[in-house]
Amino acid sequence: MAEPGGYNQGGRAPKASEGWNWIKNKNAAAVQITAEQLIREAYERQGSAQTAVRQKVLDGEELGDYQMRRRREFEEGVRRNRSNMGEWLRYAAWEEAQGAVARARSVFERALDVDARSQAVYVKYAELEMKHENVNLARNVYDRAVSVLPRVSQFWYRYAYMEELLGNVDAARAVFERWMQWEPSRDAWLAYVKLERRYGEAARARQVFARLAHVHPEPDTWLRWAQFEEAEGDADRVRAVFGQAIDRLGEQFMDQRVFVAFAGFETRMREPERARAIYAYALARLPRAKAQALYSQYVRFEKQHGGAREIEQAVVGRRRAQHEARVRADAHDYDAWLEYARLEEEAGDRARARDVYERAAAAHPRVADKALWRRYVYVWLFYALFEERTCGNVARARRVYEAALELVPHAQFTFAKLWLQYAWFEVRQRNVAQARRRLGQALGVCPKRKLFRGYIALELELREFDRVRRLYAKHVEFSAASCAVWVEFAQLEQALGEHERCRALFELAVAQPVLDMPEVLWKAYIDFEQALGNDDATRALYARLLQLTDHVKVWVSCARFELRASGLPAARAVFERGSQRLRALAHGQEPGQEREQHNQERVALLDAWREVEEQTQGGEPARVVAQMPRRVRRRRELDDGSLEEYFDYVFPDDEQGARFKLLAKAHQWKQGQTE
Repeated sequence: MAEPGGYNQGGRAPKASEGWNWIKNKNAAAVQITAEQLIREAYERQGSAQTAVRQKVLDGEELGDYQMRRRREFEEGVRRNRSNMGEWLRYAAWEEAQGAVARARSVFERALDVDARSQAVYVKYAELEMKHENVNLARNVYDRAVSVLPRVSQFWYRYAYMEELLGNVDAARAVFERWMQWEPSRDAWLAYVKLERRYGEAARARQVFARLAHVHPEPDTWLRWAQFEEAEGDADRVRAVFGQAIDRLGEQFMDQRVFVAFAGFETRMREPERARAIYAYALARLPRAKAQALYSQYVRFEKQHGGAREIEQAVVGRRRAQHEARVRADAHDYDAWLEYARLEEEAGDRARARDVYERAAAAHPRVADKALWRRYVYVWLFYALFEERTCGNVARARRVYEAALELVPHAQFTFAKLWLQYAWFEVRQRNVAQARRRLGQALGVCPKRKLFRGYIALELELREFDRVRRLYAKHVEFSAASCAVWVEFAQLEQALGEHERCRALFELAVAQPVLDMPEVLWKAYIDFEQALGNDDATRALYARLLQLTDHVKVWVSCARFELRASGLPAARAVFERGSQRLRALAHGQEPGQEREQHNQERVALLDAWREVEEQTQGGEPARVVAQMPRRVRRRRELDDGSLEEYFDYVFPDDEQGARFKLLAKAHQWKQGQTE
């Protein structure tokens, strides 16, 4: 099972100059408040949601007024943000609910005029026509969709399914033929094959497979074709397919799975001599590194059908002696133990394999060093999997997990993979309660981020969202500075449609005094509000963020948001504020690296501003070009007395200020001379 990657725990400590009051008494408070309590209080205090006033329509005139008002609201919404396809879809759905199918169709057409590549619009448009039994109109929609977006598979699937649902198999076949001209992925071709097989057209399916092998000459393609021919009961055709596969793939691209399947087919046909010849041909041409599975299958084949037993025993005995020498030389070489156990498993001797695992488990490290235990734990994991899957001994596999957990010194360190594998083992045995008990014990003994993530993944698989919420609450309590945990918790609530919960979590997260990656958290919060279309809330978040940081990327992102939401004047105002702020920061620093950094950030801001002005209709790039600085070469003295050349930026407003300062000093000198 793949291990989830870790996250950086180190966050930047706030400076004393930034106005932070350091807490001298770091002892735990007498009354502890958990994150779960804060979330519950925030949910209780947010008040009851305001429900829309229900209007009772009494006659046709009132209905007409209501429909006119709602249409005006929708029109205003799509006029403000034409690129928001969600607003268009809601508009069309409302028109359909009013029984105005023609108006809904008009809304869809207008939406496609705005964005002709919107997949959601095409899907909803076609569903509208099909729902109202406008088959020809639905065909027209799908024709347009596959013409504009021929690489989007769902349109082709839906189009063919609609035709098949109507009993028009020829039309469905024609759709697939049009699709195949684009040479799509193998799944599309296999769907075409399934269509032909559903209607008993084996010859047509065979032709499709031949074309698929020409477009995608991969081992999986030939294997699927051979399975099809075998299902049809034609052994000669199966042999012909495997022969073509071997000829087409050649030795360079040959895969051992083709030979294994070919030999397995001959074995099922009770042709052991043919199968033995295939194994011999393959083993003579494929390198040993690419033929491990082939060799294993060959050994099993010979065991079943006789012959080569002495050779196999000699090979296994020689390799067994090599592994014995390795483990005697170093009893803590756990890779050698695992290879030894795998050899015995492949040989089919379960007793020997179990003995090797027991000997490897007895050679545990004598020092509580996690680096030494890391490979040792895999001995127990593979041992448990061997007992469960190979031997089918569930009780013994459970005892293996229990023994491993008792042996690991959890007081010094632990292994999340061991707890999680044990929990998933219990889930496979349909003992979910025991799995939860073990994971709860793990979190109580040695809480780790991997344990939290694994436990949460388990509950998500079981669709126990209340338990997932409680686990996330414990997780953020354990790792309050981890922005990744807060973001995952909020994304869960967003996926469940709990937008208020999601917003409350983000507010609680940004209020934490120390965060490891605050930029990730703020970006996720802003993206959440933008996804909901809350421009005012997004604008407020940018304002709060700009009070905490003056990073140029934040200014640029805020300006681009204003460009989308309010237009070029609002974006221009943000760029001007950012430029003035960075100018003030640069002037507040003594000449040095920090001042150079602020100047560079200001240049980056002006470059982004100029790009926006150039790409936006009605923009004024010359206005920004006039503010661009000159790049000059200067010298400065280092601590050791040497001189260093560096490049600096001189802005037009800085030059003007320098001239005024020079004139003021000259005027002051003249007055002194006069007096």
